[in-house]
Amino acid sequence: MPAAVYQGLSSSLSPSLGRFIPSIRGHQIHAIEARHHMAAGAAAEQPDLLAFQRCVADHFLDLSNVDADGLLSLSWLRKLLHSFLVCHEAFRPLLLDRWSLIARPPLGRLVADFSDRTVKALDICNAARDGVDQLRRLGTHLEIVVAALGAAAASSSRRGHREGELRRARKALAELAAMLDDRDAGSIPSHRNRSFGRSGSGSAGSSSSSSPSGSRRLSHFRSLSSNVSRSWSVVRQLQAIGSNMAAPRGHEVEATAGLAVPIYTMSVVLLFAMRSLVAAIPCHDRSIQAHFSIPRTFPWAAPIVSIHERIVEESKNRERRNSTGLLKEIQQIERCTHQLTELTQVNQFPMSEEKQEELRQRVEELAQVCVVLKEGLGPLERQVREVFLRIMCSRIDGLDRLSQTMQ
Repeated sequence: MPAAVYQGLSSSLSPSLGRFIPSIRGHQIHAIEARHHMAAGAAAEQPDLLAFQRCVADHFLDLSNVDADGLLSLSWLRKLLHSFLVCHEAFRPLLLDRWSLIARPPLGRLVADFSDRTVKALDICNAARDGVDQLRRLGTHLEIVVAALGAAAASSSRRGHREGELRRARKALAELAAMLDDRDAGSIPSHRNRSFGRSGSGSAGSSSSSSPSGSRRLSHFRSLSSNVSRSWSVVRQLQAIGSNMAAPRGHEVEATAGLAVPIYTMSVVLLFAMRSLVAAIPCHDRSIQAHFSIPRTFPWAAPIVSIHERIVEESKNRERRNSTGLLKEIQQIERCTHQLTELTQVNQFPMSEEKQEELRQRVEELAQVCVVLKEGLGPLERQVREVFLRIMCSRIDGLDRLSQTMQ
């Protein structure tokens, strides 16, 4: 290369190269200062982070203090979803108050991963709503069984009258048993076109959805949570929520001003709530996943692991292995249906007093389950809807704040 050309290139590159090197050094200095600032912030702002950990621990300790009859009942599920909503409400300010730190690695990646998990949870909420609808249909058929058996139990001792009532009762019981068969649980359409977000009732309650950008994002999340593939699977969705979910290491805690811990905590709470919901409620392609690894160093780890182990043991019970759901009310219906089917197969009329009394007791038990379903399914569905909307609106708020930060 001619010397004149070389000197010309050198003179043209040197100023820019000189400006580039100090900029690298300045960037490194700013990065070091930012890390020190974040570490100092983690120490200074520790009380609210610890308060969140105590909040989660207290709620799940309360949830774990339940006997075998109460676990996975409708009332317990409602309590679980209430605890999730309380924890989520306590979690949001931890991020929103420190939103300026979100763009800095590795916090941005952790927040993005958590956000992806919440979007996947929206589909679980819709699947749970379909399961609640199936339970409503089950409750309607249960009322038919109770009416038929109640008439049979209260009818006169005349053979013709009693046989007619029992034939209707047998038919109703056979149809109810078919609905309870786990092989029929797949009757819930796997290609769902409904979503909590499609309702125009305006119960989302988010100010961000009232803006044009918020409305567009709301429509986007409706499509994410409702138009799913026919091959969609609850099991795969739960696996996706739990994938790559590892407890933060020391350097991650320091680099994120301590926020890596509550993000991980809320991820575990989200996964546990969705798993429990799927275990209890009839869902398409439902199964219980035994693996659930959580470091015992967290104050909330012991009660969550304890509840999970009890749910897994319940799923291994021979009587529940082919059940359409582990909900306690479903277990009561299955047991009563089996007993009543045996009672109504008698050919001796009139029934003995002992058989009549047993028939009345089983009918009364089924009637009580009918009342529990009628009174509990509506509030449960509203809570699932609230979880759906809370997750969706929080994500919309986060996207709005992120766009403002990047401007």
